[in-house]
Amino acid sequence: MERILNAVSSWWDEMITIAKSFQFKDAIDILIVTVLIYGVIKLVRESRAGQLVKGLLLIVGLFLVSNYLDLLMVSQLLDYFFTFAVVSILILFQPEIRKALEQVGRSNVGQSIASVVSGNKDRDQEKARIRKSINGVVEGLGILQQLKMGALVVFERQTKLGEVIETGTKIDCEPSGQIVGNIFFNKAPLHDGAMVVRGGMIHAAGCILPLTKNPEVAAELGTRHRAALGMSEESDAVVVVVSEETGNISVAVNGVLTRNFTKDTLREVLENHLIQSEEKMSGVRRGLNFISGKRTVKK
Repeated sequence: MERILNAVSSWWDEMITIAKSFQFKDAIDILIVTVLIYGVIKLVRESRAGQLVKGLLLIVGLFLVSNYLDLLMVSQLLDYFFTFAVVSILILFQPEIRKALEQVGRSNVGQSIASVVSGNKDRDQEKARIRKSINGVVEGLGILQQLKMGALVVFERQTKLGEVIETGTKIDCEPSGQIVGNIFFNKAPLHDGAMVVRGGMIHAAGCILPLTKNPEVAAELGTRHRAALGMSEESDAVVVVVSEETGNISVAVNGVLTRNFTKDTLREVLENHLIQSEEKMSGVRRGLNFISGKRTVKK
């Protein structure tokens, strides 16, 4: 009993000593580490990295057992493995690490930092151009919906889609109902691929998109819907699909597919993702401008 009391007393004295030396920078340090650990756990739970982590834990357990039982050959092999563990982890988790870094870059803070570096010129003109492109695309997809002709439209945001664009035919024209309808007319040569809208302009058509690797996707979804999900999983793009069988309009964002849009609700959700999401970052952007010494000039 006396030994337990001494241990508790010693522990309490150590806690008091730590508390007295605790500073504000220590709180910031703990907060940053907590956020990083939470991000890693969230990434592992939402991807196949969870299975890889379980495998690594089993290898660590085997290493401890081999050392305890003095299994020389197993210990030696695992020693070699852990010597190159950092490189092995980078190779095994390369898709997850890339996805995590892209998510950081697409976050509000990351996008605001990028906007401060690149400047805020002609933002009002850009919004007007994007709104005009949304109206043109929505009109064209409304025509295709009535005719039950399939379509796949990708609105590029922060993640650049150069690799996808290279698989198609570059166009560079302003969107309109007639042009969108002609591109996806079922006799047209580019109707099977995706159309990419960049900066309010139809940048390319006939592009090939990556298919989703999610095994839980409904079996009734066709190739267009799977391509829309795959593109939204690998980037921050907003992808619109018109079903060739039913004429229903769906939107894929961040790996989530929402279905049964009308022209009005489609226009609303596109403006929300492509225009209003930029406006929500204005407070962070103004703060970063203030820190960097820039001033926002109101016209």
